[in-house]
Amino acid sequence: MTNTPLDAHREANADAARVEEIARTIESSGVEFVYYQGVTITGRVIGKVVPAKHLRRNLDRGVNLHRTAISDLQSDRAGSLLGGGVHAAEFTAMPDLDTFAVLPWDGTVARFFTQIYEPDHLPEVGGRRLATDSRGVLKKVHAEFTARTGLVMRSGCEPEMTWKGPGLDVRFAAGSSPAYHLENLEIMRPVYQRVIRYAQALGLDMIEGDYEDPGQLELNWMYDHADLTADRLVVYRQVCRQVARELGLVASFMPKPATGMMGNGCHHNVSFWRGDRNILAEPGRTELHLTDEGRHALGGILAHAAGSMLLNGSTVNSYKRYWDAGQFAPSQINWGMDNKTCTVRLSANGRLEYKLPDASVNPYLSHAAIIAAAADGLDHRLDPGPPQVGSSYEGDSDRFAPLPLTLAAAIEAFQKDDVVRGALGEDLSDLLVEVKSDEWARFCATVTDWEIERYEQAIP
Repeated sequence: MTNTPLDAHREANADAARVEEIARTIESSGVEFVYYQGVTITGRVIGKVVPAKHLRRNLDRGVNLHRTAISDLQSDRAGSLLGGGVHAAEFTAMPDLDTFAVLPWDGTVARFFTQIYEPDHLPEVGGRRLATDSRGVLKKVHAEFTARTGLVMRSGCEPEMTWKGPGLDVRFAAGSSPAYHLENLEIMRPVYQRVIRYAQALGLDMIEGDYEDPGQLELNWMYDHADLTADRLVVYRQVCRQVARELGLVASFMPKPATGMMGNGCHHNVSFWRGDRNILAEPGRTELHLTDEGRHALGGILAHAAGSMLLNGSTVNSYKRYWDAGQFAPSQINWGMDNKTCTVRLSANGRLEYKLPDASVNPYLSHAAIIAAAADGLDHRLDPGPPQVGSSYEGDSDRFAPLPLTLAAAIEAFQKDDVVRGALGEDLSDLLVEVKSDEWARFCATVTDWEIERYEQAIP
């Protein structure tokens, strides 16, 4: 009898010592309910709640959801459910033991992250990993990269977001910015204190934060293995939504909250490690530099930046962020030495700050694309060219493909990039294109306030 990946997961979940430890925590903390949560292709958290007394049953059987939940149960404009339709089979979501945590805002509730599989009963594919599970795709891409190269990608995210509500308005002089003003952090003190406390309780090593644009707060945590960083970004978003509920505020990860405002980015700071050495930098050198391997990895990241834009800027709204030159979002695909106007900034400590991802990014897909692109650069010794000197907002670079500036252009670039599509796999890539093409079509068919203001009484 074939041992499937689902069978292997069941065996891992039968670790008696670990299961007993979780059961003791449930009892001592007074946990009554458990969330079994997964992440959709757009980064939305889905799952089920189960009474905690059924722990052992769920560790063996998981929970089952309708297959189209992986694409947000999104219907196209004709009314058909994307991702398989109404009659599609369910999938099985199996909890990962090492992701168990009790929610700090309500000790009666705990949660697991899950890996997602085809259900046992399906002929031929039963027990396989679900091809459209973005979290599973990152784990697969990263594990294969490590097995082939001996490298691990570590990353840290810089999630910017906008908070709105009573008492959060700030004043600043025309032509200036409210960024870094400690008084504005004081205004946000109830927010950042509660977010940091909850995040720390859920395993995020919070390190620093600042106030940026009106209502915009960025709080960061320590970098780690990219798989963990992706999970932690999802946790961070859940924490922020909970804090907003408790304080009567609105917390938004919308990439461009208003015309003329700074966009909400989610820069990915990445490095590649062989054992305890970061291969981007040479030991003992303090000036900014890249090793040959580092240059090739960077060359791959830049070569596939246009093809990755559908993952880094995944919404119609995402592309508003790239149109406002001078507001720290990239306008062309390039790199520079500590140059904040570039797509990739080489910064201190041998890390690459990749500035294309925005606040709505699915971190599993963005990280998988970076790994695939870097691997292609290493394999083919791709050259990133010389670093940009001065502002990227002046002139154009023709070394790499132009930066897609609409969701439609990003879909087209993604479809042409065999490396990025190959990393995600055919099923996930096709479903992503289907979902995002429908989103673009809905936007194109919607009359906006801008159009009414501009055209309603323009003639005669």
